[in-house]
Formats: sequence, structure tokens, C-alpha cells
Amino acid sequence: MIISRTPLRISFVGGGSDIAAFYQHTPGAVVTTAVNKYVYIAVNKQFDGRILINYSKTEIVNKVSDIENNLVREALKLTGVMGGIHITSVADIPSEGTGMGSSSSYLVGLLNALYAFQGKHVNAERLARDASKIEIDILKKPIGKQDQYIAAYGGLQFMQFNSDSSVYVDPIICKAEIKRLLEKRLLLFYTGITRSSDPILAKQTNNMATQKKKRQIMRRMVLLAKKMQIAINKNNLASFGEMLHENWTLKTQMAEGVTNFQINKWYETGRKNGALGGKLLGAGGGGFLLFYAIEEKHKKIIHALSDLIYQDLTLEPQGSKIVFID
Repeated sequence: MIISRTPLRISFVGGGSDIAAFYQHTPGAVVTTAVNKYVYIAVNKQFDGRILINYSKTEIVNKVSDIENNLVREALKLTGVMGGIHITSVADIPSEGTGMGSSSSYLVGLLNALYAFQGKHVNAERLARDASKIEIDILKKPIGKQDQYIAAYGGLQFMQFNSDSSVYVDPIICKAEIKRLLEKRLLLFYTGITRSSDPILAKQTNNMATQKKKRQIMRRMVLLAKKMQIAINKNNLASFGEMLHENWTLKTQMAEGVTNFQINKWYETGRKNGALGGKLLGAGGGGFLLFYAIEEKHKKIIHALSDLIYQDLTLEPQGSKIVFID
């Protein structure tokens, strides 16, 4: 048996610039981090040669081509595992529609486990590229690359997305106490709303491809990512909340459905009770709401948003890894 553990992520600024409709013309950039919420994938030999998959449903098939789960089917094809395998997954949070990159973390973790199942060690770059190929090139999802790369690499990262489709992954270097301070100032709330990000991302992609104004907004978000990278590298969090808020304001202009009345109400409640900035994670429309505030304001914010589910949060320095082999 092989078990992989792969982190989920929260992105701070620049999200959406990792979509080809943008970075093919202008390099994209994000500041993002892995967090201590995980997807676990267990793979084992299936005694009768068939393929058994447990997720929100159970599939038992004889051929890879008969698998309904797109991610599993294409991962098996790519890694060359054709049968005799049992795949099970467990996640710390809802498996999709939360804005924390869960589908990409699932796929990166699955690829890692499948390679290990064959006795192969694959590095983070290979895992990220393989996962991006499956989701973007093969399945034609209207998504970007940051989720696959942060799931594979882990850590607090500045990522640049280049017109030749390469991705630069640069760790953000700062004092340990600054990273701990950032961690302590983050608050994460689950809205209880799950949604598919694909429709929102499809609108955003079309808008960037056809509207110059939308591309200009995204360029401002990329500049914010570079500004945030420089600030943290200089051990300076003074404007972190302000940059989060500015990025959220810009993001709401990118496509319809990014936010709604209820989400705006929650966000403004957080701000009125001491949050310096925040954002809805992922493409928008639901999922997790992130705030940045000094610790003295946390109790007040949590109390004011008592209808949401508060989640403890720490940064995760490692990406997808094999945690068990038997």
C-alpha cells in the first residue's frame, strides 16, 4: 500500500493571471501558499485485476477507459497503470468547490501515489506538469496552473507564468518570525457554499481574451503580486492587508459571479470588525473566506461571523509527499 499526502492552498494576490488567455500575452504572477489541510490518496493492489475507486462514489471497472472519474482515468493512462489497483481518497475539507485547489491537490497526490506504486520517484516539477497537462490540455478545464504547482511544491511561493508555458517557482524568503506572524494573522472561514469554479473561470478567460480593460485589471493584480513578494522578502507586513483588499476589489471586476450580496455582506462585516483585508478563495461564488487582521481583533471578527465555520490555519512548508509505504 502507498499513501500520499498533498496540501491544499490559499492564494493571496494575482489569482487568474495563471490562465493561458492572460500569460500568453503578459507574464502572470501569484503569491500563494500551501496550508495544513490535506488530501490523502491510498493505492493498493486489487487482487482480481480490476480497478476499484472510492471517492464520493464507488467505481469497479475492468478497463481504464470505463472509469467515469476524469481525473483518475487520465492519471492512470498517463502513468501507465492499466489495472489491478484499488484507489481511495480522504480530504480534510469538502472535496470540491471550496476555492482551495482541492481537485488539483487530489490529482497531484494521485499521480504521486501511482508513480510510487510503480517504484518510481517523481519530483515536484514533473508532478505539477503532469497534473497541468491532464486538467488543462487533456480535460480542457478553463483553469490556471497555480493549484497544481503549489500542491506539488508546497511552501510560501511567488510563481511566474510565462508565455512559453513554463512556470518559475521562487520561494519567498523572510525571517521565520515574519512567517509565523503572517500565519497568526490569517483567519479562515467556510461559507458553506460550494460551487463549480469552471463557469466563473470560463467567463473570466473569455473576458481576458476579448476585453482589453479586463487584461489591464489583471496586470494590476500581477503588479500587486510582485509588490507583495518584495514586501515579504523585506520582512514587511505593514501593507499586506491593504494589498489583499485591493486584489479582492480588482478581482470582483473580472467576471460576473465572483461575488454576491451575501458574500459582500460577510466581507464587509469582517472589515468593520478589524480585518485589514481579505478575499474569497478560488474563482469566487462560494467556498472559503480569508481575512488578515492583527491577533487582538480575531475574537471580535470570529464572533461577528458566527454563522460561518472558523478553521484553524497554519502554513505548510512541504508539497505532495509519500507518507506511507508497506
